[in-house]
Amino acid sequence: MSEQFRFGRKYDVSELVADGIVHGIGVVFALIGATVLIFYATVWSSYGELAAAWIYGLGLVIALSVSFTYNMWPHSRTKWFLRRLDHSAIFILIAATYTPFLQRGAHDLAVLALLIGIWIMAAAGIALKCLVPGRYDRLAILLYLGMGWSGALAIGPISQNLPYITMLLIVVGGVIYSAGVVFHVWERLRFQNAIWHGFVVTAAAVHYSAVLTAFSYGA
Repeated sequence: MSEQFRFGRKYDVSELVADGIVHGIGVVFALIGATVLIFYATVWSSYGELAAAWIYGLGLVIALSVSFTYNMWPHSRTKWFLRRLDHSAIFILIAATYTPFLQRGAHDLAVLALLIGIWIMAAAGIALKCLVPGRYDRLAILLYLGMGWSGALAIGPISQNLPYITMLLIVVGGVIYSAGVVFHVWERLRFQNAIWHGFVVTAAAVHYSAVLTAFSYGA
């Protein structure tokens, strides 16, 4: 394979099976969870919340499905293309996850500016991954983390529109994602990829719970 296609080390069968199981659980959870959330929003929520539910649900399903496809695909030119989609989908997931929380407080200028800014950062990250694939990967990780914790910039206005349990779950999910980054970069560790994706699925489940509590607040 050409030197330009660098995916890190190849994983053995046991590692791929473990990673596939983790991803499978995540995709099933995302499909069921997104369906439940959108149904709930359709029946009990406003049009703005329904739109936010669709954005979040699609972002969650797309991110986990693309990740499953990319990580299970054998090393090839196609996998290199899927790598761009996988890394881009992370930006979409972060922005989509923020959307239900920020939509509730979008009447506040600071919250609205943060919502717009996060999607602009996501677009910039996607452009980075698609235009210069395989380069600036460390920068992309910092951008992921920066986007993930950018909510701290408007924590006051955000907290006024969300219950305490939702805020707590948002923070817990963010901590789990951030802790998982250690395993994401620890490529020599056996089952490293499965462990990293275990953190991702767990954090996504916590954030899904946060979204549910946000939608039920005041419903």
